[in-house]
Amino acid sequence: MEMVKQSADALIDKKRLRWACRRGMLELDVLFAPFVEEAYDELDEQQKAVFRRLITCDDPDLFAWFMGHQTCDDKELDGMVKLMLSRVKV
Repeated sequence: MEMVKQSADALIDKKRLRWACRRGMLELDVLFAPFVEEAYDELDEQQKAVFRRLITCDDPDLFAWFMGHQTCDDKELDGMVKLMLSRVKV
């Protein structure tokens, strides 16, 4: 079953955003779902656009970035990864 990739612009609606945050990996689900519920509304419009762009990335790339195996070359996306990670660190 192939997942249809959505454009970042189509993810403005919160329901669609929640659905797009459901990933194929539990490790990503536990990062994205709480972030959308607890922090997304606090972001400014530019940060929201970057987040929407982030969730259109492929799961293997996201996993590598969030687990620290690789660094995203896109500075905005890398900044969002770091922001999300900073919210889950205790």
